[in-house]
Amino acid sequence: MKYFLLNLFVLYLKNWPIYFFSFFIIAGCSQDIRAPKTKSVNHVDEYHGQKVSDPYRWLEDFTNDEVKEWVSKQNDFSTQFAKNKYQISIQKDLESIWTSEFLSTPYKVNGKTFYYFNTGKLQHNKFMVRDCDSCKARVLIDPNQFSSDGTIALASASVSPDGQWVAFAKSDGGSDWRTWKIMDIQNGQILADELRWSKFSGAEWSPDSKGFFYKKYPMPDGEELSVVNTNPAIMYHALHTEQSQDVLIIENKEEPLLSWSILVSDDGKFKILYTTKGTDERNLVSAARYDKPFTPIVEDFKASYTFINNENGNLFFLTNDDAPNGKVVRLDFDNLNAGFEDIVLETELPIRNVDMINQSLIVHYLDNTFSNIKYFTQEGVENGSLKTILPGTISGLSGKNDDVEVFYSFTNFTQPSQIYKLNLLNNVQELFWEEKLENFKSEDYVSNMIFYPSKDGTLIPLHVSHKKDLTLTSDTPVLLYGYGGFSISLVPRFSKRFLAWMNQGGVFALANLRGGSEYGKNWHEQGMLLNKQNVFDDFAYAAKFLHSKKIGSSRSTVIQGGSNGGLLVGAVMLQNPDLFGFAIPQVGVMDMLRFNKFTIGWGWESDYGSPQKLEDFLNLYSYSPYHNIQDGVCYPPTLVTTSDRDDRVVPSHSYKFAARLQNLQGCKNPIMLRVETRAGHGAGKPKDKQISEIADIYGTALNFINQN
Repeated sequence: MKYFLLNLFVLYLKNWPIYFFSFFIIAGCSQDIRAPKTKSVNHVDEYHGQKVSDPYRWLEDFTNDEVKEWVSKQNDFSTQFAKNKYQISIQKDLESIWTSEFLSTPYKVNGKTFYYFNTGKLQHNKFMVRDCDSCKARVLIDPNQFSSDGTIALASASVSPDGQWVAFAKSDGGSDWRTWKIMDIQNGQILADELRWSKFSGAEWSPDSKGFFYKKYPMPDGEELSVVNTNPAIMYHALHTEQSQDVLIIENKEEPLLSWSILVSDDGKFKILYTTKGTDERNLVSAARYDKPFTPIVEDFKASYTFINNENGNLFFLTNDDAPNGKVVRLDFDNLNAGFEDIVLETELPIRNVDMINQSLIVHYLDNTFSNIKYFTQEGVENGSLKTILPGTISGLSGKNDDVEVFYSFTNFTQPSQIYKLNLLNNVQELFWEEKLENFKSEDYVSNMIFYPSKDGTLIPLHVSHKKDLTLTSDTPVLLYGYGGFSISLVPRFSKRFLAWMNQGGVFALANLRGGSEYGKNWHEQGMLLNKQNVFDDFAYAAKFLHSKKIGSSRSTVIQGGSNGGLLVGAVMLQNPDLFGFAIPQVGVMDMLRFNKFTIGWGWESDYGSPQKLEDFLNLYSYSPYHNIQDGVCYPPTLVTTSDRDDRVVPSHSYKFAARLQNLQGCKNPIMLRVETRAGHGAGKPKDKQISEIADIYGTALNFINQN
């Protein structure tokens, strides 16, 4: 063998121009290349009397030099598999796709129009302003100037009610930590004000535009990318002052797991205070006239209440209290004893959100995952609807109570973003802008929604999209995507990354698993806590259904998901090792016994349960990807991905999972780990990093499933 390799190397040196590319093709197809060795340590924890081994605990210290060296070796190992013809083709396709212009849904503040814009060639979108309807647009904030490598991003921007100021937050290297700055919109001057240690926060301006509310955490005592985030406070910052002078609005050091946010009504007359626990959608609510103390109006964590707006002292809310699909209620603030009055009753369609525009309630329903917009008076009388040419997803439909003209965006799996201008006086809409991709025609693609039975017989929606002229067979590459958690709905949207997959002759399939809110609160509850296995079964049965219809096979099916979806992929591939040809768990929650030990992970106990409770522990331990890898089982080729500055789901989840899977893998299918540098959980990633990541991941997957 050694002589063969030596001769191959000599031949390569003599003919490197010819063999440079083909050498890496051979490497990418080979399954004999062994992953780097990872040391194990003898570490055992005890949970409820049961001893649990954690041999890769040392990888949790992910910022130290030893772990960084290990990551470098893992990246070298995974990179060699990405060097193939599919990666090159996808990279070229994405670079062409990404040249299209981008425009976000415009919105108005005091006569000025604001939106994000990209020529298609920039790493980040610019924040733009038009000072009047006939004025020429100008750049307000250009995050492309924040750093030379594009890894500092614009995370948020909030315009003051008078249109004079914008508070904007920067994110460094993908971190959830935010640093707030303030700009004078008229002249572009940036104030000296700088607010640090903010997370999971917007900037909610006071009615007089002299300051804003924001959420601040204590300065980390330790590694800022992994330290547990608790005991937040709501602060008020006045313009032209130091952060040390900010006014404390609320905190509770005796209950450090509570969190808060403040909203101000459009007319500036009321302020609303939410109290939450982690990601639990149930909340407490207090309200007040803007210059008065808060009065509790929802005092039990029994349901979700979302403020819509105020009209003459009547506070409107969207709630799922005794209404799993949602309803609109009204509260007379001057007569609190009367309680909430039902205005828009619950229907069989779940409500996604509600806005109050032009004195009307604009109710956004989900109809089998597609948008269905209906108009109601403030007394709950239905008086119209918004018609779209195609079924799809509407977003950005928001405005003030006195607005008569608004914008909204429309998209679906085969239709790139369109922006419409809507006149609410006559319900007339006109196309304002649409995204045009090079060499792309919507009519060349098709997307169908079908229902399939899960393990327990529950019917699950499945969107299947591909090129119209594609012949579907058992050999067709299938990319199956899912999430299934935290009441998050996956709705039809156009995606450049999934387009790149379809352009390679593949099928993109998205399953609307339980755990989301596509069918309301009950759909979420059927996929959370002790019901979490339903989500994994839903995903596995999506693949089985597709294969029964000769749409791909266990050899040609790739599964992908991120964050909670990374957990999904990890759990399902371990439970069904023969069902898939390739697995892509991204930034996943893989250690279900220690997820609550880092950053905001404790907040996910509302969906997962707590390892410190016996019943929850037994459930978590039964599916935790890190703990359920079986020695000697042949798992599919797997590319685990994460980022070295992910402080949402810390990278040690992926590190530990990949290391253990590499060690216990029962066949030659490689287990690869790709770690992006100077990046976080996903938001704020520059264009070039996105293209490179997508090309590497899909190129590697296609290379394996087309060779087997």
